Amino acid sequence: MSRQSSRIEFHGAAGNRLAGDLYMPDAAADGVPVLLLHGGGQTRHAWGKAAHMIAEAGHAAVTMDQRGHGDSDWVPSGAYAIEDFAEDAIAVAGLMTERLGAAPVLVGASLGGLAGLMADYLGGNTLLSGLVLVDVTPNMDPDGVSRVQGFMGERMREGFASLEEASDAIAAYLPHRKRPSSLAGLAKNLRHGGDGRYRWHWDPAFIDGPRTVNTGSGGGEQTLVAAARGLTLPTLLVRGQQSELVTEDAVAGFLAMAPHATFVDVTGAGHMVAGDRNDAFNAAVLGFLDSLPRRSR
Repeated sequence: MSRQSSRIEFHGAAGNRLAGDLYMPDAAADGVPVLLLHGGGQTRHAWGKAAHMIAEAGHAAVTMDQRGHGDSDWVPSGAYAIEDFAEDAIAVAGLMTERLGAAPVLVGASLGGLAGLMADYLGGNTLLSGLVLVDVTPNMDPDGVSRVQGFMGERMREGFASLEEASDAIAAYLPHRKRPSSLAGLAKNLRHGGDGRYRWHWDPAFIDGPRTVNTGSGGGEQTLVAAARGLTLPTLLVRGQQSELVTEDAVAGFLAMAPHATFVDVTGAGHMVAGDRNDAFNAAVLGFLDSLPRRSR
């Protein structure tokens, strides 16, 4: 059985503080470390159930709030391009290798997956021991991306009068998902301001700042395609079958770029795969981790 999680902090590429939780397995476990990076607008708490399962299977797991999200620092310069998130991932993966004795597998949802893909590319293909991309590929449906970002930006400054109002907004956006019986999980994704209103737990500059995932420097999609073509490490793509961002053509395109990669299509799940079908998601990730060499002791 896994131990209770403990708080852990890292520093990113800009010296920015990154908040995380560490889930340690039994002392005799020989699994590889795992770094879980959430999607844009989420927090590390999206990975709680998955991290517990990973630790119980014998792998140390780190969940981390990415820059500008959750309990991690907002970046004063507004540097929120994919490359910036990737540089943070490089810094954290290096520290995990030092502290835990092996290069981690990076599991990244949406933005977290793109950060992991770019980190492997910029880090010289030796930074990670495996990569799991959760409902993200270099080529995503632009209408789906616009819809996601539109929902994120719609109330990011105005906020919500109550947790219930925020819950109603999410239910309207994700009508296929069963509403939770408790609002405790939602509360972790919101900040309660001095004016009494609830706002998303991320820096608005992530959406409308000077350097975002849409406007950042670099080759954008072309660089991500080059990164995918350069993958040599074990790679798994997990797609929500009802995804509005990753089409079947996008999957085929990615598998052509990285023919050694494996693919799992999760029925009954949309873009938020781990939230929609946590059981199937965990099974896919644990199966991938089990296929990797165990560490010698």
